[in-house]
Order: sequence, then C-alpha cells, then structure tokens
Amino acid sequence: MTPAAAMTPARDARDGDAGAGTGAGAGAASKPRSDLVAAACWMAFGAAVAAGAWHMDRLENQDVPPYAVPGLLPFFLGLAIVGFGSAMLVRAARHGAFRRGAARAAAMSGPERRRLVTVLALCLTFAVVLVGHGLPFPVAAAAFVAVTMFVLQYRERRSRGEVLRGAVVAAVTGAGAGIGVTVVFQDVFLVHLP
Repeated sequence: MTPAAAMTPARDARDGDAGAGTGAGAGAASKPRSDLVAAACWMAFGAAVAAGAWHMDRLENQDVPPYAVPGLLPFFLGLAIVGFGSAMLVRAARHGAFRRGAARAAAMSGPERRRLVTVLALCLTFAVVLVGHGLPFPVAAAAFVAVTMFVLQYRERRSRGEVLRGAVVAAVTGAGAGIGVTVVFQDVFLVHLP
C-alpha cells in the first residue's frame, strides 16, 4: 500500500467529521453542493449588509467621531460574513461541489424544521412585536435573549432535571445582554434605540 493510499481513509474521516452537524442531521457530513449554495447565500447577505451600512449617514455635520459613525459595526460584520462565506465556498469547491452529480444534503428532519421555525418565530416576535411597541429596548432585548435561551435548551435541561437552573441562567444572561447591548450601542456607537 502506498503512503498516499494509506492516508486517504483518515483524510476522508476527518472531512466527514469536519462537516458534522451541518448536514441533514447530527453526525451527518456536509454535502459540497449544499455548502456551495449556502456559501453563496451568506456572501450575498453579507454584501447587502456591508453595502447598506456603507450608505448610512455618517453624521459628519454633528461632529461624530469616525469610530462611532452609524453603520461602522454592521459594515465590518457584513465583510466578515462575506469572508466566512468565501471560505465556505472554497471548501465546498475543494470537496467537489462543481463536479457533476455532487451530493446534496438530505432534507431537514422534523425536529430540525421545528427548531428552525421556533427560532424564526422568536426573532420575528422580537423585531416586529417587542421592539418599538412600548417596551424599552433593554427590556425587549433581555426578554428575547432569555426566552430564546430557555426555549432552545428546554428539552436538554428537562432531561437532566435542570429546568429551574436553566431558567435562572437564561434570565441572568438575558439581563446582561439587554444592558450590555444597550450600553454599547447608545454610548459607544451613539445609536438611538427605540
């Protein structure tokens, strides 16, 4: 057996492990064609975020310092998303995404679909219902983080008999996030929050 042939199975096992959790289910290896599509979507989203942030008013007439201009953080986050999307695209290409008949990931399982719908519902509730409709932003942000943590960890916490502990951790984390996000955006980036 040649040295290259001896190393091939180990490399394939590592590649499968590297994609674990990103495919159809826990432990399933990611599929290059699906990763290619996801990478393109993330790159387009990141580019849109960066472009939108770049076109925001820089408030130069109000003598806002360059490090505090609105849109600075979203601009860099958008660029980071484009960078990570590009890395994902290169990885997908290296694993054969452009080959004819490249494997696609299987459809999401029922529990995965329910988790996705739950997260989308929580995010939309925060963005559409909580923010700007009576609740101060720090309270809305704290509630969103706490409820999201509690809901997403509930089954695991219940199986270990730690539901109360999970609720306390979620509440403390939510309160810290609500205060921290508010301080950073209002006092550092001078963003007016609803």
